[in-house]
Amino acid sequence: MDLTFRNARLTTGQTADVGVDKGRIAAIGGELPDGTTTLDLEGRLLLPGFVETHIHLDKSCILHRCSSKRGDLTEAIEEVARLKSEFTEADVAERAKRTLRKSVVNGTTRMRTHVEVDPVVGLRGIEGVKAAIADWAWAIDVEICVFPQEGLLNNPGTDELMVAALKDGAGCVGAAPYTESDPHGQIDRVFEMAREFDVDIDMHLDFGGDASELDAEYVARKADAFGWGGRVTIGHVTKFSAMAPDSLDALAKRLAGAGVAVTVLPSTDLFLMHRDHDHNVPRGVAPVHRMLEHGVNCSLSTNNVLNPFTPFGDCSLLRMANLYANIAQIGKTDTLADCLAMVSTRSADLLNLKDYGIELGKTADLVVVDNTDPAMAVAELSQPMFAYKAGRPTVTRALPELHAPV
Repeated sequence: MDLTFRNARLTTGQTADVGVDKGRIAAIGGELPDGTTTLDLEGRLLLPGFVETHIHLDKSCILHRCSSKRGDLTEAIEEVARLKSEFTEADVAERAKRTLRKSVVNGTTRMRTHVEVDPVVGLRGIEGVKAAIADWAWAIDVEICVFPQEGLLNNPGTDELMVAALKDGAGCVGAAPYTESDPHGQIDRVFEMAREFDVDIDMHLDFGGDASELDAEYVARKADAFGWGGRVTIGHVTKFSAMAPDSLDALAKRLAGAGVAVTVLPSTDLFLMHRDHDHNVPRGVAPVHRMLEHGVNCSLSTNNVLNPFTPFGDCSLLRMANLYANIAQIGKTDTLADCLAMVSTRSADLLNLKDYGIELGKTADLVVVDNTDPAMAVAELSQPMFAYKAGRPTVTRALPELHAPV
């Protein structure tokens, strides 16, 4: 055995020894022999590595280049659009590497990054992100989702760039129909691309505060028509936060039936939404924990880091789970544990990761958290102590050392 964890607490509540050999989970339970390395976790949580389902590496860490006077979505798009002509592959790669480092340090081992293309930035964002991914492949697996931030049908040349990115290995295709002159036309074209290249779909959708018009139902119909259930995700969906409970429940059942997953980006959604209010400001964050009850798979994710869309962020998914729990006023321990699942096992399901989890034969992408209970790990914002990629140590974070008087 290459690595043996003793007294590991699993999310099932079981305490067991876990053995890793040749990068994979080789044994769970029993009294395992010492490995080449043996670590006594003393009952601490051993979790599968965290999974980031929605982040923008290409435009992270540009806050110092931007202004954020109004703080709304339109300004954020305008500010990044202004800067994109200056992006170089090297610049994108350097900033993406900094953001990947933040993610790895906080226990993330799998990721889907959304990368935008258009005639202004061309494929420079894609190429820069690819370079960063290659440099950090020892610690994290990253899939690229190519998407049109500023429009597709109304932005000539963008379609060809998206196709070029998909031919070059982008594993997912995205959308942002709220910037499109024909939102349903963009959705149609993205489904066509997904079918042509046999990739999953991950859309920015229903970003706003008025739930009287939703694109989610149209996406569900397209998922049914294309047989793409289980391969479609819609993100942000801030309009869902403005829906009455019975309407939200009905929509959740519709999305579950169509196999459409939902991602919420608590930090960005909270920052950007309802800027038109000067008091009693709504939260603007979709209550996805309620959608879980109707069979919708949901994840919580980071989205933007240090840019006009979100002028903060350390890429801690545990922090994002804790933030969501605060916003959604979650106090029940089982629902807090659901928040942990929405940055780990549920996120892995959303990305259709087959080789994931603490199960025999799975790749040993693991994180050790300084807590004994999944719900309390979220409630207490417990820090990762160790992270592993395919059984290889990638991060060690020392616990605080107290110096009490003698």
